[in-house]
Amino acid sequence: MRILIIEDEQLLADSIKSLLTKKGFEVDVAYDGESGKEYAELGIYDLIILDIMLPKMDGYEVARRIRKKRIGTPILMLTAKGELEDRITGLNSGADYYLTKPFDIRELLACINALLRRQGAYVNEIRFGNTVLDLSSAMLICGENSIRLSAKEFDVMRCLFQAEGKILSKEMILTKVWGYDSDAVENHVEVYIGFLRKKLANIGSNLRIETARRLGYYLEVCDYDSEVAN
Repeated sequence: MRILIIEDEQLLADSIKSLLTKKGFEVDVAYDGESGKEYAELGIYDLIILDIMLPKMDGYEVARRIRKKRIGTPILMLTAKGELEDRITGLNSGADYYLTKPFDIRELLACINALLRRQGAYVNEIRFGNTVLDLSSAMLICGENSIRLSAKEFDVMRCLFQAEGKILSKEMILTKVWGYDSDAVENHVEVYIGFLRKKLANIGSNLRIETARRLGYYLEVCDYDSEVAN
């Protein structure tokens, strides 16, 4: 399970991250609204914990933009604003639940568990073209052919699958897969993209990882019949 925390109070954000990590969740943190929106739009999270009073873009607007992209990830709003009108605005913006600060950590965990249960059966695989990414086994599958991905390969490929053909910058992949505090550089992304291209070819996938010059990478479904004709 992967959770995104969008909270500008770093001490609070890091404390929640530490708590959830100990509970077995994978957790990413964004400290402003714009960065949080970009992360959320990747569509790779099972839950978003969202503050309202954020720099660059407030939580209401973040939630509205996420929902405008038709991303249905549950949103738990955390805020010091506890008035009825504030709660109504939050829910109307796309939040699923509204938790007022200060809160008991047990209540936070109960809300998280309730929202995750509400989703029902979790998606265990992602399909794109003729290829499946199995989320439980980290296997890349095409017909009867399959190949296991390393942890980093899996994280990079999952980002690409979830982007559904949209361009992901090297910086975004680097941050999502290696994290804010990593010493990894863009060359690491290039190396793993190379590994994944070979693995897609080895299983006969009709997917290609294309390069958008100076922008990043994206997945594209190839029409082999058209290529042969040309």
